[in-house]
Amino acid sequence: MGGPEGAPTVLLMHGGGQTRHSWAGAMRALVTAGYRVVNLDARGHGDSEWSPTQAYSIHDRIKDIHAVVDTVDAPVTLVGASMGGLTSIHAVGEGLSPAAVVLVDIVPDMEPKGVERIVSFMNAHHGGFASLEEAADAVAAYYPERPRPKDPSGLMKNLRRRDDGRLYWHWDPVMFGVEDPSQFHEPLQRSTRKFGERPDVPVLVVRGKLSDIVSDESVAAFRAKVPHAETVDVSDAGHMVAGDKNDAFNAAVLAFLNQHMPLAGEADSAR
Repeated sequence: MGGPEGAPTVLLMHGGGQTRHSWAGAMRALVTAGYRVVNLDARGHGDSEWSPTQAYSIHDRIKDIHAVVDTVDAPVTLVGASMGGLTSIHAVGEGLSPAAVVLVDIVPDMEPKGVERIVSFMNAHHGGFASLEEAADAVAAYYPERPRPKDPSGLMKNLRRRDDGRLYWHWDPVMFGVEDPSQFHEPLQRSTRKFGERPDVPVLVVRGKLSDIVSDESVAAFRAKVPHAETVDVSDAGHMVAGDKNDAFNAAVLAFLNQHMPLAGEADSAR
């Protein structure tokens, strides 16, 4: 958490398999601009504890949004990447009224091959890794668009060393079997239609132009259901938009916030 208390607030929600560290550059830019920022590890990810009751459903994640939003006495914008973005759509569909929503490389009608690639990666390597280099090789194979780091030590933010001495991804592997994907589509579409009936909640889709998750067709399908949605394409970025092209991502989000959730001085000057 950072930024001045009482200022318009941005809730950052990372994607599945990520941590709050994926927003490091965005958080710095938002705090520097004057926003209050809440940057969470999603349940079962990062430093958040794993649920002994496997409470990882979409409804559990919506409760986590309310745990933040309901205690903030200021306008709040939800910024969600992938899993965090889908959670935001559901939350608005169920009646949440944030000041605005930013969906980071995610829309309901995702490209099946891209989704399959992510799910395959998340469900692999349950046996862990013998070394950081081995983990770095796995990431490089999954995301070849991003250069493999010469020093893989930064990956330790995403790994846990267990008693057997091996390194394991930080997320709880059981969470990806909690919800049946075949039963997920219609509730998401229903929430999207309700979102489309909420022109009072501005929405921006920031798409990585190289993404295999969000295509021109999937953006068009979303805008057909949510006509007030705005879109920005970030060149040379894939699904991990904020990490691939952080400056361009920050510029797009700050411009959107300046229009729909301005800071006090910006709101006064706009009058």
